[in-house]
Amino acid sequence: MTIGGWIIMLVSTLSVTGLFGWCIWKVLTTEGEDEKVHGFEIETPDKD
Repeated sequence: MTIGGWIIMLVSTLSVTGLFGWCIWKVLTTEGEDEKVHGFEIETPDKD
């Protein structure tokens, strides 16, 4: 592989890894987000 290929591979791999790490960090450290999560109730006709 050429040096250009290695550079592109390293930049893309580090970018995806960094984005993944940032997303995990945001999910684990953001306070009060549980109040914004909304669920839904499924009404099925067989429960009546």
